[in-house]
Amino acid sequence: MEDRCQSVGARAQVGGERPAGCDSVTAEGAAPETTVFACAACGAALTGPLKRLPSVPDAPAYEWWEAEQTGPSPATVPLGCYAIETEPYGPPLVVAEAPGPVMPRHGTRHDIDGQPLVSLGPRGNIVVNPDDSRGLTTSHASAACCGATPDGGLNQLCACGTLVATLCSDCCLPYELHLSPDHVRAVRSRIESPRSPFAATETPGGGR
Repeated sequence: MEDRCQSVGARAQVGGERPAGCDSVTAEGAAPETTVFACAACGAALTGPLKRLPSVPDAPAYEWWEAEQTGPSPATVPLGCYAIETEPYGPPLVVAEAPGPVMPRHGTRHDIDGQPLVSLGPRGNIVVNPDDSRGLTTSHASAACCGATPDGGLNQLCACGTLVATLCSDCCLPYELHLSPDHVRAVRSRIESPRSPFAATETPGGGR
């Protein structure tokens, strides 16, 4: 935990831009397409309508060690948006050939022998702002000083009791919710006109 926080702190000191808002990903004059993610087991909506970003933004710079109150960092993904994580995320963690981030936007981690670790977890997670989630409760979270970490894998329960996502909310880590593409389905919608309702179509998996 210590080397992870130190590395993330060093990243924050060199600065970084806050992620652009979702309006930037909609072409001028185009009908915006949005996606609602639902539990694959029961169909309950887990998010509101979200627009897709071309990639996961860099985590915003945040001097967590100087914060007056403990709590999550600023969210990586803006409200109303989602992005697909192309790199491995979460457990298992294995010894790496060379030092580097244990997983995207995280600091370095080492085992008890001082060897660097890297994630061999799943790819294709749907990364959203945790504040865009609906009806989720935390279960079996790998805890840190003031929030959850992804080290233990899926830790967010749908109301039906299915584990569907992984929350990362510790103060010195990126504030992100990773929906599992194997446990959610995407319902895509397009606004045809200001007076028309959403025309929705379901797609399997995470909308990839």
